[in-house]
Parts: sequence; structure tokens; C-alpha cells
Amino acid sequence: MELPIYWVDAFTDRVFGGNPAAVVPLEDWLDDALLQRIANENGLSETAYFVRTGPARAALRWFTPAIEVDLCGHATLATAHVLFNELGQTLEPFVFDTRSGPLSVARRGALFELDFPSRPAEPAEPPSELLRGLGATPTEVRRSERMWLCVYAAAADVVALKPDFDLLAKVVPGRIIPTAPGLDCDFVSRFFAPDAGVLEDPVTGSAHSTLVPYWAERLGKTTFHARQVSRRGGELWCELVRDRVRMAGAGAGYLKGTIRV
Repeated sequence: MELPIYWVDAFTDRVFGGNPAAVVPLEDWLDDALLQRIANENGLSETAYFVRTGPARAALRWFTPAIEVDLCGHATLATAHVLFNELGQTLEPFVFDTRSGPLSVARRGALFELDFPSRPAEPAEPPSELLRGLGATPTEVRRSERMWLCVYAAAADVVALKPDFDLLAKVVPGRIIPTAPGLDCDFVSRFFAPDAGVLEDPVTGSAHSTLVPYWAERLGKTTFHARQVSRRGGELWCELVRDRVRMAGAGAGYLKGTIRV
């Protein structure tokens, strides 16, 4: 069996930046075990699979090398890039049906804007493994259902973190977002997810479902320029609209080819 595959660097306008995702269009769903094996073979933080269900609609799923996840921003943007730039999609907004409900995407000039759920975090007592694993104590810790939000005083504090991933792998929930005010942007962040087989994710759209409501409350505004300060780095333009987070970014196609399984 042969399957098409595309590799797109998301939340960047250049290859070798942003967060790389694999996108595999399917005619029908394959066995979950095979989808997981392909994602593991790809070795990227996410592989996205979609099956079209209408002229501007598709079912979409995301797999890390280790597990299926319920929300992923960069691989959704990468899928939109493939649909509009490689597969001739013209109707928009395009709607993806996912584990997290319908997610829409529309073009905004050279950017793709995703419409995601808002997932605010509440003040919480951090476990010792979280603080020791980060190696530097945050000024504030909050928790959502799926993520820890760890706030630092300055962007340099976030950049300087050298996490102990063995300790962070013991933290529940297992997704961790260090963040701080930015210098030439509104806020910066990093993202660690050792429980999902991803030590550090280069640019994480889903994390901004939690970051944006926090910074909206703190800064008293609803539109933001965000930067993820991983080694590859990435840029997002975000807006809080009631209980939704809109996040826009560019994509850069790196390769397309064929999987043989």
C-alpha cells in the first residue's frame, strides 16, 4: 500500500524553523496500530491524518511517536497548508472534526488562522517533581485539565531552563508550559511533554489555548503576538474571542513523497 505524505514546518515562513509536522491524506481510516507505527517511524512530534467528509470538511486525528492526542495546533495548520497549497482546496473556512470538537481554519493573507477552544488554567499547588524538573522556581503556577502553566519573571528565565525530563515525566498532567512576558512580543513560552514521547515541542498551538486566556487576564487585552522560544522558534498571532482562541501563523512546505507499508 502506498500513501502520500507531506512535511510542513508550521508557525514559520521558512523551512528549518517552526514545528515540523507530517500530514497523510487518507481515503478511509486505517487500523490505529498502523497509524501509530507510521507516526513513530516519522519521528516528528505529530503526524496528522485526515479523511475528507465534504467539500470543506474532514475528520482529523493527530499522533505523536507514542500516543494519539486530542488537540494539536501545528499539525492542524500543516494540514491546512497541504489542503490549500497542495491539494487545490478553495472553499473556506475549512472545518476539521476532531476529538476536541469542530476546529475551523481560514486564510488571513499569507497566514492560516485556527479557531480553537479556550482552556484556562487555575492557580494550583505544584508537585515537587515539577519544580525540581524545571530547575528554576516559577513566580506563579496554574493548572488546566491537561497542562501546567509555569510563569516566570522574564523571557530570559524561560530560555535558560534546562529541564530534567526524567523528573518531568512523573508529573500529572504531563504537559508543561513555561511562560514569561516578552521583550519584542507580548509573551514567550516553551513546551515540554515527556509523557507523550515529546521532550520539547518546538511550537505548540494547543498550548496557546491555555496561554492566551492567562495573558488576556494579566495584560487586560485580547490580541497578542506570541513567540515560542525553542531552538527552532515560532511566531503566532492570537486573539481571545469569548471561549475561543484564534491563532494564526505561516507554514513552509519541506517535502512531499510516498509511504510504502
